[in-house]
Amino acid sequence: MKLKLLAGTIAIICSSIPAHAEVRINGFASVIGGMALDKNTELFGYSDELSFENESLFALQISADLQDNLSATAQIVAKGENDYNAEFEWAYLTYQINDHTQVSAGRMRVPFYRYSDFLDVGYAYRWIRPPKSVYNLAFSTYEGVSFVYNSQLGSWDSTLQLIGGAYSGDVATFTDNDPAKLNAITGINWTLAYDWLSLRAAYLIAETSISAQNSPEFTGLIAGLNSYGLTTQTDDLLIERDDGSFLGIGFSIDYENFLLDGEYTELEVKDSFVAPQKQFYLAAGYRIDNWLIHMTYESRDVEHEKSKFNTIPTTFVHPVYGTLPLSTDPTNPNAPLLRDLTNAAIAGTTIDSSSYSFGVRYDFHPSAAFKVDYTVVDNAITNKDSDVIAFGVDLVF
Repeated sequence: MKLKLLAGTIAIICSSIPAHAEVRINGFASVIGGMALDKNTELFGYSDELSFENESLFALQISADLQDNLSATAQIVAKGENDYNAEFEWAYLTYQINDHTQVSAGRMRVPFYRYSDFLDVGYAYRWIRPPKSVYNLAFSTYEGVSFVYNSQLGSWDSTLQLIGGAYSGDVATFTDNDPAKLNAITGINWTLAYDWLSLRAAYLIAETSISAQNSPEFTGLIAGLNSYGLTTQTDDLLIERDDGSFLGIGFSIDYENFLLDGEYTELEVKDSFVAPQKQFYLAAGYRIDNWLIHMTYESRDVEHEKSKFNTIPTTFVHPVYGTLPLSTDPTNPNAPLLRDLTNAAIAGTTIDSSSYSFGVRYDFHPSAAFKVDYTVVDNAITNKDSDVIAFGVDLVF
């Protein structure tokens, strides 16, 4: 029924395009099954029971040449994890100024990563999923404009992209669904390619606001701090119009049958509850005819600086009762101190993990590939290893 709804949506879009426009429809799909190999463990959305919903999807992309250098593109994706509800992932117009320059406006991908434009197109990369330690941001699109300039720098192919816009939606910060607004998103994405080597760098900034309204624990902590007049400390925790920044660098080597690539990223939202993040992956692969054998190492470090802790006093002076503990209930000597609660909340954002992945890709068809990935995640905080296996088919049409 939902695929019929998707087809109906496509029909409506196509019927609204001018008759003289040249319309092209492409599609891609992933049918992926997987499971965690340890009981009572969840990893990448998989439990210890085999599931084919978590990473499976079906998508269509409609491109219309409106003539006179103007085109329109829309991409609709139905994901199994969302019960195959069809959603517009992209919808934008592009004007080709000349052979080297184009400008686009609408909903587009944020160029955080090398594979940002192909996040959902599993056929475009070797893994079942891009390395999660790096590809972990809770949103991937924005509404705004994009300027792309292609040129030659000596023997190198250069692609320079400038973007500007905003994002409004849910992210996972305090809970799994926290309303967020990123205004004044501004960024640059530069890629250089020469023969078998490709280099890229991206830097983006945004005015970041994330509401904690869905977390009664955090809002209760903020209310407790405010009741003592600790507004400076609460401002240092709340995410309200704070300066956010993202840095990403990467490289790719495709030499004969040998593949080697990696990405390193940093994320920071200053003076907020969001802990600074540093993560990277390094992946190697080798082709044998239609087979590709690969392995990947990932690392992720999310941690506040020590100066973030112990900013809350342990006592306060009451005008009548003198020095009292600065706690949830000053009249109760056993009530928890707000310093301890704040420190615990800050420490709870810490992540220290590494991952190893081993996989095989077999291109059994010009437009389809069968994949198997096995991943082990080592959590240094809990001293626990978790592993997951996934397999399936990625295709384009």
